[in-house]
Amino acid sequence: MRFSQTLKSSGHCLPSPDGKHIATLFSSIINVRAVRALEVVHVVTLPPDFTGPVLSLQWSPSSRLLLVAGAKQIRVLSALDHSFHATIKNPVAPGTKPAYVGFGASDTEICVISAFGLKFAVHDLASSKTTEIGSPKSSSVAAASGGFSFRPGTRHLALLTRTAGKDMISIHDFPKRDVLKSWAPDTVDAQGVTWSPDGRWLVVWESAALGHKVIFYTADGHCFKTWLGPAMTPSDSKDYALGAGVKSIQFSADARHLAVGDWSRRICMFNMASATETLRLQHPGSIVPKDTLQVWQEQIGISQTGPPIHTFIRTTQVVSPTPAPRPQDSSDPPTGCVSILFDPSSALLATRFEEFPGTVWIWDAQVAELRAVLLFHGNISNLSWHPSIQETLLIRCEGDQYSGLVFVWDPLSEGPQLVDFTQRLPDKRVAGKWRASWIGVDSSSPPSLFFSDAQSYVLASLSDPNPDSLPWGDREIIEQGDPMIREESPLELVPAPEADLGGLDGEEGDDGSELEDTFLYKQ
Repeated sequence: MRFSQTLKSSGHCLPSPDGKHIATLFSSIINVRAVRALEVVHVVTLPPDFTGPVLSLQWSPSSRLLLVAGAKQIRVLSALDHSFHATIKNPVAPGTKPAYVGFGASDTEICVISAFGLKFAVHDLASSKTTEIGSPKSSSVAAASGGFSFRPGTRHLALLTRTAGKDMISIHDFPKRDVLKSWAPDTVDAQGVTWSPDGRWLVVWESAALGHKVIFYTADGHCFKTWLGPAMTPSDSKDYALGAGVKSIQFSADARHLAVGDWSRRICMFNMASATETLRLQHPGSIVPKDTLQVWQEQIGISQTGPPIHTFIRTTQVVSPTPAPRPQDSSDPPTGCVSILFDPSSALLATRFEEFPGTVWIWDAQVAELRAVLLFHGNISNLSWHPSIQETLLIRCEGDQYSGLVFVWDPLSEGPQLVDFTQRLPDKRVAGKWRASWIGVDSSSPPSLFFSDAQSYVLASLSDPNPDSLPWGDREIIEQGDPMIREESPLELVPAPEADLGGLDGEEGDDGSELEDTFLYKQ
């Protein structure tokens, strides 16, 4: 394992989707640093009228633009030169914060959901026009992204709204976002809507409080099938049909399978060739290790001179996952599937349950067989598969004893591999909130990680000691003088040379695109 040098960070620091650059927001500037040489290649200066706290810093899907969102305005700027900039003023009502801000189906489309779910606004930076849709079912930050979905390929928008006590689904074209079709689904209180990765299916599911219901629509909006729960009720759950319904839904990357989790220990698998339930994953309360099932249990040892030592042993005895503690108010303990994640090959499925917060279950999605169980002492806060390297899982846990630590698992490893970033940080401790994620999408290079806290960020490569395999530190580029690399002074930043990166969709040029929001509220 190799680490990069430690670099200065802030509360807003993240890598680009293509893994080639890292943007760091300071008080009035954004530093864009190239990963391959770890040198600043561009500095974006925010205008003086951009005041107040920054709500979000985001990269566009193509890694060409940066979005900086505040309460009073949203700025979209070119990440590597000065060829594009746009401003959205007054995106929400004064005194409120947007529930959601993000890029839409293209680099020049920005979606904003106002507070309390008053409206869903699509700002087209190419034409300086705004499309507003009232009463979206996305009033909270957590549920905002579940109320709309963009169709892959055609970039049609499917939006879930609620008017006069009735759910509505509308399909909007690209880029004008005119309504092509709208209808009222057979739901009382729909929870979410999503397109399949191949764009063939539009799936809507009912709120969990109203039982099991998933509706499958074809791409043109015709109802193909309605699923009302598992076909065969288990004998030990005679009231299963009366229990809480769907909690989470996830398509496989190849769009051949759909996993549906509810508030039990079961996950139903659908074959999307016919939208038919074909498999069921039952998570056992007792795990029996065998040749085809790896069970890794975390051991935490005490070190006399350093931090605690985290190791994993492969257990050969029957083991039961540690359940969540019962609430002090004597209410029922938390249950249900928290997350379902397919790996890029769609062969493996990772799941996490509230009932067993420190356990990761990894299934063979093709035959519904359990392949690995990872048992941690702490509660798991996040799981993520590598975006392009198959069967490589990143795990993060909660608690002070896991501060600055992440774990990486793959089927050929001897248990989860510890990656300790604290030893690379000033004073060897994490400052404020921290995050860790995969960096890069190239499957030909070794998997690499990005870590940042409020003061520093550092990269880690899970490769062998060969320096040629590292995604950063290309000394040949530095010595020869890459035209995209700029000098950096401790006193001031030298203006970066401009570079032509090619045209954006609807690029406005140096004059930018400024949008003034003058919408009327609708109750």
